[in-house]
Amino acid sequence: MSRTVYLNGAFLPLEEARVPVMDRGFLFADGIYEVAAVLDGTLVDNAAHLARLDRSLSEIGIRNPHTEAEWTRLETELVARNGLTEGLVYMQVTRGVAERDFGFPKGDVAPTVAMFTQEKSITGNAMAETGAKAITVPDLRWKRRDIKSVALLAQVLAKQQAVEAGVAEAFMVEDGLVTEGSSSTVFIVTKAGTLVTRPLSTALLPGITRKAILALAAETGIAVEERLINAKELGEAAEAFYTSASAFVMPVVEIDGQPVGNGRPGPVATRLRALYFDFARAA
Repeated sequence: MSRTVYLNGAFLPLEEARVPVMDRGFLFADGIYEVAAVLDGTLVDNAAHLARLDRSLSEIGIRNPHTEAEWTRLETELVARNGLTEGLVYMQVTRGVAERDFGFPKGDVAPTVAMFTQEKSITGNAMAETGAKAITVPDLRWKRRDIKSVALLAQVLAKQQAVEAGVAEAFMVEDGLVTEGSSSTVFIVTKAGTLVTRPLSTALLPGITRKAILALAAETGIAVEERLINAKELGEAAEAFYTSASAFVMPVVEIDGQPVGNGRPGPVATRLRALYFDFARAA
């Protein structure tokens, strides 16, 4: 069965979907994207993802082409058309099609809206059992990382470094401090048992899974601290893990070739991963 995508009001076979050369997303990376997980055929924490999409669009002056209810209807239909039971829904909105000029186009230019699904094994991810490996890399990104921009070249380069190193993720470091993963939020657990992650600012993306994990940790009685993380702390932590819409909670057992804790997935990460699955299925 051909994969069905959504483009500007129409559900189309993937091979028939076309975006004009003059689309500003193609020319300038002038656009926003969002990704929501699908588990058991159901969207996970979708309202939070759509709220972040709306905020990011507002931050760069693109009008949101759909209400939350309309977005949800389109996502749900796309999931059904593709028979997706587990994986991701990708949404992208660009400023639209106009003659190439750096300033915003004048007049009422319609945003370009594209959506597609991806099959991905989340529940059966064997890496969650063995633990992931990571490396640290310099953070080369722009200064508004709280906006979920389609301009992802720095993240692509970081992820490629991880691929070439044979590991799953790259933790980005700026001025000696961990910002976030190339496509994830970074957490550590101190030897005292405190869960630590960097506080929200323009330096990092406000992760949707991050938000849920912090709430679940607090409900479970795990001490939580939002503060800056020195890169040196990665090697001293009892545990480390990262979160994202596609990985949920992924334990990290090695960073830059050095084991984290005892080199196996730790109890806090394992517990929070289980709790997040319960949360996702109950949503």
